[in-house]
Amino acid sequence: MVGDVAVGGGAPITVQSMTVTKTADHEATLQQIYALAAAGADIVRCTCNEPEAAEGLARIVPRSPVPIVADIHHQYRRALEALEAGVHCLRLNPGNIRNPEHIKLVAREAKDRNVPIRIGVNGGSLHPDLYKKYGDKVTPEAMVESALQEIAYFDDVGFDLIKISVKASSVPLMIEAYRQLAEVTDHPLHLGVTEAGPPPIGTLKATAGMATLLAEGIGDTIRYSLTADPVEEARAGRQLLETLGLRERKNVDLIACPSCGRAEVDVFTIAQDAMTAFGERKIPLQVAVMGCVVNGPGEARDADLGIAAGNKRGHLFVKGQNVMVVPEDEMVDTLIEWAEFIHEHGAEAALDRAVATKDAAKRAADEDRDRNLDVRGDDANASEAVIAEIRRSAN
Repeated sequence: MVGDVAVGGGAPITVQSMTVTKTADHEATLQQIYALAAAGADIVRCTCNEPEAAEGLARIVPRSPVPIVADIHHQYRRALEALEAGVHCLRLNPGNIRNPEHIKLVAREAKDRNVPIRIGVNGGSLHPDLYKKYGDKVTPEAMVESALQEIAYFDDVGFDLIKISVKASSVPLMIEAYRQLAEVTDHPLHLGVTEAGPPPIGTLKATAGMATLLAEGIGDTIRYSLTADPVEEARAGRQLLETLGLRERKNVDLIACPSCGRAEVDVFTIAQDAMTAFGERKIPLQVAVMGCVVNGPGEARDADLGIAAGNKRGHLFVKGQNVMVVPEDEMVDTLIEWAEFIHEHGAEAALDRAVATKDAAKRAADEDRDRNLDVRGDDANASEAVIAEIRRSAN
């Protein structure tokens, strides 16, 4: 338990992030913690790198909406001060605090308070002896051995409230380290690609590493380590878990076609406008934006709500059924209105609401579909002509 949040076992996988403010500035730090919590963070970490930071934590912890982890690096006394401040968890880097007696002292104090500790192994700060042992390079085996050494110190004092991470900036290295670690311990694992960099590449790297492991059943809590506003980390973490079906959706899942020769509107702009309009509204529905009525409603029939463009108008559909026709410039506003209605009353109520317009809406959609096919044909992207040319070249 990190405060009142369970980590590991059958508990939902949690999202973490870290503040970038000076912890001693408790008001600024609290403001960021609230923003992170609103974006989906279940747990937030704050640095405790100086006595003033520990004093800040004493003011932060009682007012925080989520459990607080104190990030400790070189000075074990900061860990003791953070415990006095009432934090819900510590993060220790084995490569930076190397004195076994200091580590054991912190573990004893944490044990007395029932406060867990994350063993935060980092590929960039391994103990020098481990670098030498493994050929002066970071290997999965070196990182796992670092974690096991730290566990042994904790075992000496009977402390077992442990989470572990073995982060690296290399995605393949990180994946293999966690796989090896999962084979030798049942302690909860904190996943992450350290120093992933700025979005979008940083987000892609972190997603590649964490999604691979989560799909294999490895991992209990996650953090995106991005060179960006930490709110982006929390939001990305929540979206990853929702996408993998590991957490219930909190906000709109907007799907959209990639556009093609049949599209009768600027799908990219409308989809982006819809995402902006939904913003942070807590509407846990799947909403579709489709560029035409030829394949759009069928491809998005499983969406709760969607709209497809045709002949300068939008065809709104609920659970695959056409319900009404709206002017093109009202498509996004109509999506918002109906999403809010479905969220409050349900899809069946929405279909009942449209009983008087459904037949006309279907006829209009069929008309626009037929017109689109007449104008553009079945092969709007001329792919068959390309295929024919390929076959001629092959002969």
